[in-house]
Amino acid sequence: MAIRTIRTVGDRVLTKTCRPVEEVNGKINQLIDDMFETMYDANGVGLAAPQVGILKRIVVIDVDGNPYLLINPEILETSGEQTGSEGCLSLPGKSGIVTRPNYVKVRAFDREMKPFELEGTELLARCICHECDHLDGHMYMEKVEGELMDSTYDDEE
Repeated sequence: MAIRTIRTVGDRVLTKTCRPVEEVNGKINQLIDDMFETMYDANGVGLAAPQVGILKRIVVIDVDGNPYLLINPEILETSGEQTGSEGCLSLPGKSGIVTRPNYVKVRAFDREMKPFELEGTELLARCICHECDHLDGHMYMEKVEGELMDSTYDDEE
């Protein structure tokens, strides 16, 4: 495994739409392992492949000690609303207030390309939405209510 460079705002890769993963091969498995290691090293709770320069629809998340891998995620259902502070490893040192669904159901594939569904509330729901946005070239600053602020915490998505 290796820690990859996290791309930051201004890098064009963060504005592009990612391609679906057709098969999980050695290269994709290495990417997934590297993404988890990179996310943990940066004290993040989520990371999308474009944040490490790869235009593939892959997301890794760990908000509660349970790591999740989402390949080709598709949000099926959302409900409720939560408003809170959000940050991003691709915009270090900043945060902003964002409203997201409080409940999310997503369909994705695992390393064996077997489909599964994941339901999340609160931080997990926020993180799923945040990371899926990255796969379509969007960042949370587009949704910030008010101004971006200097972060006062280390737990950024």
